[in-house]
Parts: sequence; C-alpha cells; structure tokens
Amino acid sequence: MSKLEQVLDLEPPYDLKFKGPFTEVVTTNLKLKNPSDRKVCFKVKTTAPRRYCVRPNSGMIESGATVTVSVMLQPFEYDPNEKSKHKFMVQTIFAPSTATDMDAVWKDAKPDDLMDSKLKCVFELPSENDKMNDVDATKTGPVLNSKADGTSAPRPSSASMDDSEIKKLMAECKRQLKDEGLRMRKSHRSDDMVTGSGAMMSKQHSSSSLPSLMVVIAAIFIGFFLGKFVL
Repeated sequence: MSKLEQVLDLEPPYDLKFKGPFTEVVTTNLKLKNPSDRKVCFKVKTTAPRRYCVRPNSGMIESGATVTVSVMLQPFEYDPNEKSKHKFMVQTIFAPSTATDMDAVWKDAKPDDLMDSKLKCVFELPSENDKMNDVDATKTGPVLNSKADGTSAPRPSSASMDDSEIKKLMAECKRQLKDEGLRMRKSHRSDDMVTGSGAMMSKQHSSSSLPSLMVVIAAIFIGFFLGKFVL
C-alpha cells in the first residue's frame, strides 16, 4: 500500500527561509491549511530541536481552517561558508470525528495512516539594498507618523529661547519687583501722613479745649467770691 499524500496545504511548501543578522531571534511563519472535510492532527518536528522554538508544535485543524506556526531560530554565529543541514517535517493524520485526546490519536495511529511533508532551512543575510531600505524606513517613519496623526514634530533646539530673550525676561521681572517696592513704600508714607495729621488734629483740639476749661474754672471761682461778698 502506497504512502498517503499530505492532506494539508503548506505555505511555504518546501523551504523555511530565515533572514539575518542572526545575532538575535529570527522568526519565520509556516501556514497549515486543511482543505479536507475532516479534522486533521499535526506535529512539527525538526532535526535541530535545540536551535529552534516552534509555537504551536502540534494541534488539531478543523475542516477548512488554517493554523499559523511560528518557527523561531535562536541566535548563533553565522558562517556563510557552512550550508544549513537543518530540516523540518510536518506530520499529519486524520482525526476521528469524536476525537478529543490528540495523544491517544497519535498513539493508536498506524504507519500507513501517517502523512508528512519535509522542508529544509535556508539562511540568508540581508543585502545592501535591504539595509538601505531599513535605514530609510527608520528615518522617514517618525515623520510620516507625525503627519498622519496630525501632530507637529518636536521643535529643534535652535527654536528654544536664546540668552537675549532670557535676559529680557529677567529685566522685566526686576522692573516689576522694583515698581511693586515703590508702590508699597508710597502706601506706607501715605499711612504715616494720615497718622501724623490725625495726631496734630488731636493736639490742636486738646490745646483749643484747654482755654475754655480755664474760663469755666475762673468763672466758678469768681462766682464763689462774689457770693461771699454779697452774703
């Protein structure tokens, strides 16, 4: 009996390409589409499990559904003269309509029921054009975003206040403080003048009332002596 043909549609179908630099994690995606009318269980295996992280590495795909598998290559020292021997295999099997436990499905699977597809890994370094495009995107990105959002770009440092403007502001503040001091001094002087004039008026009033008091006292004495003589 011949081996079953892979039921899933893979994208990409043959190669998993990883584009450097490889000093950090590089991720590529593998899409698995189930065009059949049955559930399909899948597993993703590799010949270098310590070099890759695969999420998800297994699962069940409903009829007509698509699953995206992320394959993450861990950082390493890339040697362009060394060809990659890493490979991946997507293994699948039709799942019973009532299946809920995938481990049991794989455990009970017969070799003739298994389907698989193999992909090889390809490492690529970015070309000079790609590097220039990345630099241009980095330079123009913030400007385009600021226009789209309707916000203005930050003002350059030359647009900030210079020394002459700062000196003008300080001079204006000193003038205002000086005017305020003069106004307060005038207010104190006017208060002192009012207080002084009040004191003078009280003195004048007391001095003017003093003669009238003497007249009253003199009249009392005169009346007293006249009364004695009359009696």
